[in-house]
Amino acid sequence: MSTNVITLMIGISTFLGAIGLAALIWGVKTGQFDDKTKFIDGARFDGEEELRDAIMMEEKKKAAKAKKEKNYMPAD
Repeated sequence: MSTNVITLMIGISTFLGAIGLAALIWGVKTGQFDDKTKFIDGARFDGEEELRDAIMMEEKKKAAKAKKEKNYMPAD
């Protein structure tokens, strides 16, 4: 490859990286990633049935983990 091509590729990639960094900084400063109502809305729009299902899934995971730990046998 020619030195000119490599220099051009490095220059373009640096330029694109700078644009991406500037966009990220702009997004953080303008609050694009802030979601202050995420948990409030999650609790507000969850029905009782969905919450019961979530609790049952957690209990099943705990039971499976306890069963797995109970039947654990170390390798010889």
